[in-house]
Parts: sequence; C-alpha cells; structure tokens
Amino acid sequence: MKLIIMTKPTFFVEEDKILASLFDEGLDNLHLCKPGAEPMYSERLLTLLSDDYYDKITVHDNFYLKDEYNLKGIHLDTDSTEMPARYKGRISRTCRVLEHLKEAKKKSDYVFLGNVFDSQTDREHKAAFSPEELKEASRRGLIDRHVYALGGMNLDNLHVAKDLGFGGVVICGDLWNRFDIHNELDYKNLITHFEKIRKAVG
Repeated sequence: MKLIIMTKPTFFVEEDKILASLFDEGLDNLHLCKPGAEPMYSERLLTLLSDDYYDKITVHDNFYLKDEYNLKGIHLDTDSTEMPARYKGRISRTCRVLEHLKEAKKKSDYVFLGNVFDSQTDREHKAAFSPEELKEASRRGLIDRHVYALGGMNLDNLHVAKDLGFGGVVICGDLWNRFDIHNELDYKNLITHFEKIRKAVG
C-alpha cells in the first residue's frame, strides 16, 4: 500500500523543517494542500525545501507551481476543478461518490476516495460511506490499487483500508495533531509516529 502525507491546511513556522525530516525518513509523496492560501506562501515553503524533494510533491492549488518547481504532479480536489490547458504530467483527483470512481480512475494516475472515516482535522467532514457500501465497492472492483483512502485515516484503522483493497492511504490529522504549532518546537514525536505509519503501510 502507498502512503501519502497531506500537509496541514495552514502554514506554520517549523513546517519546512518537519517536511524535510519526513522526506529524509522515506516520505515519497507529499500533497501540498493549503485551501484559500495566497500562492506566495506556498512558493516560500517550496524555496525553504531542498529541490531534491520537489519530485515528491503534488500541488492542490496554484498549478503553475508544478512546472515552476518541477514538482511531481497536480491534484484536482473537486469535479469542477479545471485542469490547466495543455497540461501534461501526473494527475490525481478526489472522488466523493462511489459510482464516479470508474470514470475518475480512467482520467487519473490515482484517486482519493473520501471520506472513508470521520475527519480528524475538520469535525464537519463525516464518513461518507457505510462499511457495507465500501465492501460492496471493493467486491465490484471500484476500490483497487489506484484508489487511496482519504479521511480519518490513522494507525488504528489502516488495516481496514488494506482489507478493502485500497492501493494507498492519505494521512493528515493523525500526523499533524501530534505537534502543537503554537507551543512546541520539538517534533520528534511526529517523526516517530510517521515511522510507525510507514512500517504499518508496508
């Protein structure tokens, strides 16, 4: 199973140092997702990172960054998000309707399906599917190695995604909730937890 780490929705002081440490510990797919943020802040974060990491980063907004920094690819968050004209390169997208998965997979390198569980970063984002619906989608082949579980994924429920046949998981809150951006400087616990997740994903 593949592991994707999605950034915290907001920028914070230690972020570049933590991301560099995650890359050094084996992270190979980071999704830079900062909804509504000014592009200059994403640019600043990228300039603080070594360009050795750029081919491991996918952007959710400000798609020009993909070419400007030679990033891994772009991600479309909604059905209405338009792909840049004449875009050539890796593309992923988020799908929130099981019946849309088949078509979404045809147009993407991989697809996030959400929310599989209640979000750990936004309490309003609840699980969108029942366990029975997910099992049926797996049985029908809608969930496969090109579909990654998004929403509420953590160390305790990774086995559920594995059993359903997801090709990967997207981790956000389970990681970032282990570091208080306002009161902490030491992010050792976050890195240790990432290592546990990476081993569990296999």
